Amino acid sequence: MRCHHRSFVAALLLGSAPLTAAPPTPAAVATIKRIEASPGFARAMTAIESGHDKWVGDIITLTEIPAPPFKEAARAKAYRDMFAARGLEDVEIDAEGNVLGLRRGGGDGLIIVSAHIDTVFPEGTPVKVRRDGDKLHAPGVGDDSTGLATQLAFIDAMNAGGIRTRADILFVGTVGEEGRGDLRGVRHLFTKSKYQGRAKAFFSIDGGGMNSLTTGGAGSKRYRVVFKGPGGHSYGAFGLVNPMTAMSQAVVDFYKIEVPADPRTTYSASVVGGGTSVNAIPREVWMEFDMRSASAAELAKVETRFLAILQSAAEAENSARSTREGRITVEPKLVGDRPAGQTPLTADIVQFSTAAHAAEGIEVRYSSGSTDSNIPISLGVPAITISRVATSGRNHSPDEWIGIEKANNVKVKRIGLATILASAGME
Repeated sequence: MRCHHRSFVAALLLGSAPLTAAPPTPAAVATIKRIEASPGFARAMTAIESGHDKWVGDIITLTEIPAPPFKEAARAKAYRDMFAARGLEDVEIDAEGNVLGLRRGGGDGLIIVSAHIDTVFPEGTPVKVRRDGDKLHAPGVGDDSTGLATQLAFIDAMNAGGIRTRADILFVGTVGEEGRGDLRGVRHLFTKSKYQGRAKAFFSIDGGGMNSLTTGGAGSKRYRVVFKGPGGHSYGAFGLVNPMTAMSQAVVDFYKIEVPADPRTTYSASVVGGGTSVNAIPREVWMEFDMRSASAAELAKVETRFLAILQSAAEAENSARSTREGRITVEPKLVGDRPAGQTPLTADIVQFSTAAHAAEGIEVRYSSGSTDSNIPISLGVPAITISRVATSGRNHSPDEWIGIEKANNVKVKRIGLATILASAGME
């Protein structure tokens, strides 16, 4: 984008805090205007407006089908049927569990539009949706049940508008986006599926708000670390090395790591377990750690320091207490590895979205996040994560909610649909 100052582009490429975009290029503005002025798009938006209650109903239906990590099959089967009912071709559940459906265009390349099926909530979590005026409340109601429903609304609108595109559009419900899933669904799609190497652009419907656009992939490294020792009776074996002490020291030192605010870099000691009894020195304890950054270089720095801290903590405990029955060992296992990257702001997909926001009088703000877009970005495929809903809150918590007020949610879909059609080449 020629009108960007060099410092502004550099800051975004490093993954800074959200920044307001410069005006879109004239070509992008003209493309969005042409699409939004077409009779087919007008019919599509009429369908979105009249289908608002159906969209709400789809959100409720999908939310109330549990989809805990690695157990998305029930929701996947329901979503497959929803794709088939809308006339998509080659509808299937692939080897990894993703739901795929193709809307054929003119065959000029492939655009992928996706939302993720899985939630962060464990099996047994109550998922009954509670409606309170213009809000829906339930675990996973926004992330990403609403993304799935919004994708269905786009398909319905395109069908109602009789819209044709030069590119084929592959609609996908991915598995394994959250947590330990480590993007396994989209990773399979781009590296092992029959669509491998074909996509020229990728959309993830997994954001919230009126003006946010995720153009950067925040990378992450996740470890499950096991500390082991000889164990023993808490009274009789007092003085022996204790793996809990080593692990505790590792956490303390981990939280002394200094990280930059820009590019945003974070870390967390997240889940812990181990031991057998209150009156026993544990033989084994474990903890899970999360590190993230919009910069691959900064992420690597934190990871390197973290691994050194683990070894240092084990050595310190072996020096501090008796090792006559055995020494403390530490075993870090990488359980999550999400690549960092950035879709260029000059990419058509970003320009079209910026122009579609501008057409609604909205200044878009670019940001980085950890979403399905990370994988295509890392492979050089232009990818962005777009909004699924106008307002939401408390994501990943039991009291998660979304706003279902009509006007602004129709506007969000107008922006998203116009951007997708511009990228796919609406005829």
